[in-house]
Amino acid sequence: MPIIAVLPGDGIGPEVTREALRVLAALRADLECVEAPVGGAALELGLPPLPDETRALCARSDAILFGSVGLPKYDGAPMAQRPEAALFALRSGFELYANLRPVRVFPGLEAASSLRPELVRGLDLVVVRELTGGIYFGAKETRIENGVEVASDTMLYRAPEIERIVRTGFELARRRRKHLTSVDKENVLDTSRLWRRVVLRIAPEYPDVRLDHLLVDNAAMQLVRRPADFDVIVTENMFGDILSDEAAIVTGSIGTLPSASLGAKGKPGRQFGMYEPIGGTAPDIMGKGVANPTASILSAAMLLRLSLDDDANAGRIERAVEAVYASGKRTADVAAGQPSLSTTAFADAVIAEM
Repeated sequence: MPIIAVLPGDGIGPEVTREALRVLAALRADLECVEAPVGGAALELGLPPLPDETRALCARSDAILFGSVGLPKYDGAPMAQRPEAALFALRSGFELYANLRPVRVFPGLEAASSLRPELVRGLDLVVVRELTGGIYFGAKETRIENGVEVASDTMLYRAPEIERIVRTGFELARRRRKHLTSVDKENVLDTSRLWRRVVLRIAPEYPDVRLDHLLVDNAAMQLVRRPADFDVIVTENMFGDILSDEAAIVTGSIGTLPSASLGAKGKPGRQFGMYEPIGGTAPDIMGKGVANPTASILSAAMLLRLSLDDDANAGRIERAVEAVYASGKRTADVAAGQPSLSTTAFADAVIAEM
């Protein structure tokens, strides 16, 4: 029986995770879903952000279904005592180096975007973000130098780290529309010059994939100028963090977008991964029953496909979500002032479509 570690976390995390679990239960009665505290929920129990018991559960599981972490009351705390420390520990501890963030505008939701509908119609791209290297994991220091407070963050990449994420991008592009855009800052950063050399070295192995290079500032501009032209974007950790959030909001609501963080661990033919909505804890709507569960439901679909090799049921979930939106049903974030469904009612509609 596959084991799923369920880490609902903070804010709206428990609300949207609950609906994703109901969708999974409607399709797979054989899943053992085991819940554990993480982030602020763990801190509230007097535990560290990633308790040993939670880490052990993840280690024996086939995949992790994650909610969100972060509470305003911990914003001033040292990083080791903040809810977000759990995410960094999970990513590094399980070497979840490949973050896949699909960005799609569902038919009928074009008007929800802040861009003109014709610019986002047909938008379907994936940001592939390197997740365990770069400036977020580099050496950090704050010191006093000649009476002045100084801080530094080191951005470090090794060629093998770049190679494995770039291959992930090429392989994904090969299965999609065969177009890969590599994003760097090659004109300024040594890490980006190494990044581009590695990309160019690997590219001849994928002659069927069209390769483009964009500097990160230009990529940010093109994502709002011609977003539907992109297929797969591959980039380093910080650039990927920023660009994927920019691409997400172009869809009209960050609440519709899932993600998968994948590593080398996993059973033959499968990948161990952590699956989560990218929208965060949204404490302003916590407990109101209005959070959009789409991203969590679609994250569960990615879990089925990538970690359990269940493409059929993953497809059923994705088609059901699309059908619900096509029918005109909406949660408040994309309802544009029209009548909307609650978090639970939206998941009910998805289950009914399945």
